[in-house]
Amino acid sequence: MNKATKTAILAALEKKYKGTTTMLHYNSPFELLCAVILSAQCTDERVNKVTARIFPRLNTPEKMGALTQAQMEAEIHDCGLFRAKAKNLLGMCHMLLEKYDGELPKDIPSLRELPGVGQKTANVVGSIVYHIPAIAVDTHVFRVSHRLGLAKGADPLETEHELQKVIPKENWSDAHHWLIWHGRLVCKARKPLCKGCVCVDLCPYKDKNFE
Repeated sequence: MNKATKTAILAALEKKYKGTTTMLHYNSPFELLCAVILSAQCTDERVNKVTARIFPRLNTPEKMGALTQAQMEAEIHDCGLFRAKAKNLLGMCHMLLEKYDGELPKDIPSLRELPGVGQKTANVVGSIVYHIPAIAVDTHVFRVSHRLGLAKGADPLETEHELQKVIPKENWSDAHHWLIWHGRLVCKARKPLCKGCVCVDLCPYKDKNFE
């Protein structure tokens, strides 16, 4: 696929999804970080139900970090992988208190040092909270970017690097949301809704669905 086609695809996505942002509900950088950690292999809708229940009581590293592992597990038991997430949330809280006076670090490498925070999570938080240009590659971004021919990388990190070359740096954070929303609403995993796709005439995907 040539550069002009990729540029046209991105322009179509921007026109359709400009101004979109995360579906996760939060009221502080700490809450956003917790929500993104909880979102691994879990829908945003489910995460929002969990956080609506726990954030009124556990909205700081001090409050959440005071829980035991068993207590934290009980708080998020209806979220997938809750035992590992409970361990990571508590470890993250303790590190924030011990190393950063309870505040989130302001750069992606430091965010990645926190328990439970990988490249995707650090990119999401860094881009939303601190406006650091970043492309977080989740399952939606990975799927949509490959179907549209924007990337071919075998894993999220390779895909991130390829998208960084295709997308202007000033659009990295916004384009991340365009791809996510397109994946949620149109370019779905099992059955893409190609009839309603703004990129259908440009898309190289072979198994288009027009039902």
